Amino acid sequence: MNPLAILLVIAAYFALLFFISYLAGRKADNAGFFSGNRSSNWLLVAMSTIGAAISGVTFVSVPGMVATSGWAYMQMVLGFTVGQFLIAYVLIPLYYKLNLTSIYQYLQQRFGMNTYKSGAWLFFVSKMLGASVRLFVVSEVLQLLVFDRLAVPVPFWVNAILTVLIVYLCTFKGGVKSLIWTDLLKTCCLILSVALCIYFVLRAGVNIEGWGASDMTRTFFFDDPKSGNYFWKQFLAGVFLVIATTGLDQDLMQRTLSCKNPRESQKNLIVGALMQIVVIGLFLFLGYLLYTYAAQTGVAEVANLKGDEVFPFLATGNYFPVIVGVLFIIGFIAAAYSAAGGALTALTTSFTVDILNKEKADNLTKVRTIVHIGMAILMAACIYVIHLLNDDSVIQTVYKVASYTYGPLLGMFCFGIFTKQQVRDRWIPLVVIAAPVITWIIDVNSAVWFNGYVFSHERLILNALLTFVGMLCLLNSTAKPTK
Repeated sequence: MNPLAILLVIAAYFALLFFISYLAGRKADNAGFFSGNRSSNWLLVAMSTIGAAISGVTFVSVPGMVATSGWAYMQMVLGFTVGQFLIAYVLIPLYYKLNLTSIYQYLQQRFGMNTYKSGAWLFFVSKMLGASVRLFVVSEVLQLLVFDRLAVPVPFWVNAILTVLIVYLCTFKGGVKSLIWTDLLKTCCLILSVALCIYFVLRAGVNIEGWGASDMTRTFFFDDPKSGNYFWKQFLAGVFLVIATTGLDQDLMQRTLSCKNPRESQKNLIVGALMQIVVIGLFLFLGYLLYTYAAQTGVAEVANLKGDEVFPFLATGNYFPVIVGVLFIIGFIAAAYSAAGGALTALTTSFTVDILNKEKADNLTKVRTIVHIGMAILMAACIYVIHLLNDDSVIQTVYKVASYTYGPLLGMFCFGIFTKQQVRDRWIPLVVIAAPVITWIIDVNSAVWFNGYVFSHERLILNALLTFVGMLCLLNSTAKPTK
């Protein structure tokens, strides 16, 4: 596709996005920014959550993984579904009962200030790193497809600033209130783009008669417990991963808690979980179609591409009608900016409420605005640093570090919910540091210590368990148990 054509598509999409953001957020106050005034429609929130859960990385990675892993990812998605039900019926009633602006305020009420601050900082680090990597992927794709191909190439640092500026402009006024409506548009564009891409690829003449017997569509793996694709490994990891990264994540819970009452929030989560199965299924089917098309038409270049590069390469090349490239750009941008917008709003909320303790300040609007700008600047800086260090190992390391930080959060919340014991709050930061360190030591030595067993996503479960045990070691026998 011509870079100017891509820019026009992106500009038209964002013009519509800014218009919706303006309409939704023009009357928003601080309560609207932080919690959507607790008046959001549950179905709109469900659609919004789908868009937030599927990032630009997911958009290109899921179709690309079918060549090596088949549909194994669906095993984890089934775990996500079970995890969503647990969030709906365990965490949601608790959050509404306590009337929380930030979910980490629970840790303060349950244990004390040090535990509360530990949880807030864990979220801040994980979300900032995760959001920056996701936006970095977007910026890299735009740099490749657009900015490097212009008559006067645009440097990457300008690209990074523009990317974050767009996210900021979509959220600076209305916060959650704007996010829910703009994410509705993004989710619709995301689903429509994938569905239409499938339609046009099928029209290109792909023969799918043997798709059910193909290794690229194999879904369940029960044969090798040591394999990363083993069913119970993937399924259980999915359950705990979604509890940690959704139920204990201010970003996604901020949307969910904007519903009118717990029942509405529960409907949103359950419908969203079922919709996610369908959407991920579409991505996996598209991946099968793309690889099959390449094999049947002799597109040899695909064999030399990384999985993440296959969809962009075929969609924006001259292999399909131009509309496929347009749909890819819209879907990719929609997925990427939906996740980033939520992350920026959640970071602003958590830093203002949890770290600065400014929820009831007289100048809250001013503080919120300054923090929002500061988060945007920090995110742009992180994107540029990742670019300077750019290689696959750096990106994987960033994701791994972010996954470590959710483990202690999961452990602290589990301890608070499933026990009535109090702990020595002043020592909790040491547990939060020690648990990931011990997890890392076990992780790097697991193959030697456990007869070839290699940890993957289940390191989060181990991390949470170690945190739970650490808190057991810090029981405060003089304090009264929580009712």
